[in-house]
Amino acid sequence: MSVDVEEWFQVGAFERVIAKGDWNGLESRVDHNTGMVLDLFAAAGVRATFFTLGWVAERHPVLIRRIAEAGHEIASHGWDHRRVFTMTPDEFRADIIRARAVLEDAGGAPVTGYRAPSFSIDARTPWAHEVLAEQGYVYSSSVAPVRHDHYGWRDAPRYAFRPLADAELIEVPVTVAEIAGRRLATGGGFFRLLPSALTDFATRQVNAQGHAAMFYFHPWEIDPDQPRVGHAPLRSRVRHYSRLGIMAGKLRGLLGRHEWGRVDAVVAGLGRIAPRAPTPGVGVS
Repeated sequence: MSVDVEEWFQVGAFERVIAKGDWNGLESRVDHNTGMVLDLFAAAGVRATFFTLGWVAERHPVLIRRIAEAGHEIASHGWDHRRVFTMTPDEFRADIIRARAVLEDAGGAPVTGYRAPSFSIDARTPWAHEVLAEQGYVYSSSVAPVRHDHYGWRDAPRYAFRPLADAELIEVPVTVAEIAGRRLATGGGFFRLLPSALTDFATRQVNAQGHAAMFYFHPWEIDPDQPRVGHAPLRSRVRHYSRLGIMAGKLRGLLGRHEWGRVDAVVAGLGRIAPRAPTPGVGVS
C-alpha cells in the first residue's frame, strides 16, 4: 500500500496551468488530507509507504514525523514533482539528494525507497536506476507497465525486477491487470473512476502468481472540497475532480478485502532476484 504525498496543485494534470512560482500562495490542504489517510489506515490496521515530495516535507515537517511515528515508511517522491525524463542525470541526482536530506531530517529515519513523479522512469531514462543505485536506494517504484498519455513503459515487467546487473536495486512496478493480453492500470484515478472490482481482480491475479500487489493513491483524492482550477483543460478537470466524494469509502473497502503492508517490508522479503532489463523500446503511446 502506498501514498504519493503531494498538494492538490502539484499534480501532472495541472503542471501547465499552475506555475511553480505560484505554489506558495495557494491553499495548502496536504496536512489535513494526509491526516485523514492516516486515520483510514489506523482504523484498518494497515501500515503503508508514503512517497513524499521534499517540497512538502520542508513545509510540513510535523506531518512527516507523524507519519513515521504511526509506523509507516517515509520514502522519496523527489523534490517538486518534476518528471525524471525532463532532467539530466546530474539534475536528477541533485533532486533526489535534496529531497532525501529533508525527508530524513523530518522523519528521523533513513529513506531507502523512491517513486518518480508521474511514474516517469521509462525507456527515455536508462540512467535513472543507475543514479538511484549510486545513491544507495534499496528500491524504486517508478515504473507503470502500461501505455498512457501521461506516462507508461508497456515493455517493462509487471512484477519486481532488478534493472541493473551490477547493483541490488529492485524496481517494483505499480500493479496492472492483464486481460486478454491487454494491461489495465488500477491505482490512483483509475481506482477512483473505475469499478473497485478491477483493482480487486488485479490484486488477486498477481497474488495468485506469487507476487505482492502495488497500489497507490494521493491524499487529495479523498478531498472533495479542494479548490477548483477552472482554467485547466476539461480533460484534466474531469480526471482530477470526478468521484472525489466516494474515494474514502472505496479505500475502506479495499483495505478490508486484502492484506496490505509497507513497501520496504515487501522488498525485504523478496529474496534474490536475477537481473532483468525491460525489453528495449519506449512504451509511451
